[in-house]
Amino acid sequence: MFVAIKLSSIKVWCLRGLTAIIAAVLIYGAVSYRYPLKYLDIIEKNSAECGIDPALACAVIHAESKFAEEALSHKGASGLMQITENTADWMAAQMGLTDYSYDRIFEPSLNISIGCGYLKWLMDRYQNADLAIAAYNAGCGNVDKWLDDPRFSADGKSLNQIPFKETRDYLDRVKINKFIYDIIIRIKEIL
Repeated sequence: MFVAIKLSSIKVWCLRGLTAIIAAVLIYGAVSYRYPLKYLDIIEKNSAECGIDPALACAVIHAESKFAEEALSHKGASGLMQITENTADWMAAQMGLTDYSYDRIFEPSLNISIGCGYLKWLMDRYQNADLAIAAYNAGCGNVDKWLDDPRFSADGKSLNQIPFKETRDYLDRVKINKFIYDIIIRIKEIL
């Protein structure tokens, strides 16, 4: 009797586990269509080197280019992480990249390396993920101005309000994307 009950319990747990795996595969398939996950090996390598969350890097890439390597903005930002030439030149020097040329900015490995390095620099500068993400979009000059303005910051360290709608929307998009990429990366690890 005890053995029969124990075997049926094992079968139930196995079925539950199998059901969870099938659900994860279906969810991953449906979500990954809208939230692609290309270059994960490059993203994870550069995220680890920079000490940032790979889901954050994926979230920024999705918000900036939806993983389109050849993306080019009307403001001259290029590649997966939409990096301007001035930012790329400065960041490459900060990172000590000896083989850097902006002509190569569309190469995923270079673009992700510089983009992750810049995200890390922003995180170190602001000690606040929301401010770093806002600065990635609006620039440090704008974020610094907002922090100095009592209409937008009560303490000079965080923002009560972001005056640019584009940056508010961008921050919301990146946070949602990060939540989704956290899940996608976890599911991918178990599949």
